[in-house]
Amino acid sequence: MTPVLRLFLAKFALLLACVGLWADTRPNILIILADDMGYSDLGCYGSEIKTPNLDRLASHGVRFSEFYNTARCWPSRAALMTGYYAQAVRRDQVPGVTSGAQGVRPNWAKLLPTHLQAVGYRTYHSGKWHIDGLPLKNGFEHSYSLNDHDRYFYPQQHTKDDVKLPPVAKDAGYYATVAIADHAIACLQEHATAHVSEPFFSFVAFTSPHFPLQALPEDIAKYQDTYQGGWDAMRQARFERQQKLGLGVRTLSATERNLGPPYAFPKAMEQLGPNEVNRPILWGDLTPSQKTFQAAKMAVHAAMVDRMDHEIGRILEQIQSMEAEENTLVIFLSDNGASAEMMVRGDGHSQQAPAGSAQTFLSLGPGWSTMCNTPLRRHKTWVHEGGIATPFIAYWPAGLLPQGSWCHEPAHLVDVVPTLLELAKAPALSSLPNQPAAPGKSLLALWKRPQENLGTRTFWWLHEGNAALRVGDWKVVKAKGDAWALYNLKDDRAEQNDLSAKDPQRLAQMTEAWERQNAECVRLAKQK
Repeated sequence: MTPVLRLFLAKFALLLACVGLWADTRPNILIILADDMGYSDLGCYGSEIKTPNLDRLASHGVRFSEFYNTARCWPSRAALMTGYYAQAVRRDQVPGVTSGAQGVRPNWAKLLPTHLQAVGYRTYHSGKWHIDGLPLKNGFEHSYSLNDHDRYFYPQQHTKDDVKLPPVAKDAGYYATVAIADHAIACLQEHATAHVSEPFFSFVAFTSPHFPLQALPEDIAKYQDTYQGGWDAMRQARFERQQKLGLGVRTLSATERNLGPPYAFPKAMEQLGPNEVNRPILWGDLTPSQKTFQAAKMAVHAAMVDRMDHEIGRILEQIQSMEAEENTLVIFLSDNGASAEMMVRGDGHSQQAPAGSAQTFLSLGPGWSTMCNTPLRRHKTWVHEGGIATPFIAYWPAGLLPQGSWCHEPAHLVDVVPTLLELAKAPALSSLPNQPAAPGKSLLALWKRPQENLGTRTFWWLHEGNAALRVGDWKVVKAKGDAWALYNLKDDRAEQNDLSAKDPQRLAQMTEAWERQNAECVRLAKQK
């Protein structure tokens, strides 16, 4: 073959690839999932933490103020990837059924990448998994799965393409958030080289900022003086910024000073030392040494969010280098609200080690978690608004999304699958054989017209005895062992004014509706 002919064929092949790329107008899809990140932890949701990359997506896309999760990590991942409530697919507790964190989905509950793969998408996973089964057997082409959730610097359990990798050495220079982004970028680089004519789906599931609070020293240094004013003042400052941003929540929920972590670990409190507190007490009542310790903890949390945003920027730069940004839909969200949990796992905790180092095992605790979930009430595991509301950003230049818009319509994780199947021109869940009716709706209309009204919608929650139902603007909710409370979220998103005594008929109707949905989830969970 002559050099001239070789050059001609190379240019012709490139032309065919470009024709294929432009002929397929379906968007690439990038879902970025944070872990235990609070409702107000992004700059574009009122935070003082520097998140320029996500703020840019928000300023050129759509932000939701009332987007919901399931209050816990593995149920949220099940809902996000199947389009069903976690109980219906056995990924949260159902009486009489093997379910919960160890539950195995019914055969009909396929994951999103399986549906996308069937219509020509290349599919990639990077980061936390926490779903039953293995990534490559559930629709992913490539996967880096970080299964050690107790160590950011030297994980012991992780896999690549479902094959176990050796433990990371302590001096390897590894940091989980960077490694997750590295793999996502590597997959995209391969895609640009070998599969440019095919759309891609990339699921990037960061472990940040889930405990243990561990971060790179240079990131912690950025925030070492930021939190000296304490959680009460910082919470008020976040709320005031939210009002200017147009978030739409009128009231700041009262801090529940006597509400501690959802689980008690008294030995952990001994390990953490006298400067740790497990109640969101008044900042002014802390001792000087406690204030220093608590401010240092929050600096680590901020550093983790900051680093995650930085690594997201690297992923976006890779997409830009592929000239694929215009037709790539980027979704960012969190799996639950900030956590009030406090425990010591992994390699234990050294009181002498610097906060955020590998020798420490720190958690936010209820003081900072209350601040991170500003202006909402309670934390992860509860199904009050602070436990179940997540930031949600949709960015897609070619999709003509109104730039910088807020959408104040409620939506839920179960809506993501029907939305993406519509965009990918894949069969809807309802059209598949032997497929139960799914609870979600496509959000595409809301993305294009954020003031669109999808009608009165119903959303349902249950986690560890904490229960809730929302119908339109109304919500019933109870913590395990408590009575039902009734709130009008249009006027009282902070859940401060219980109307159950004033409107017992509505309360009864909504709790009966909760029971019906619970029975439906149990019925589905028992199907094969």
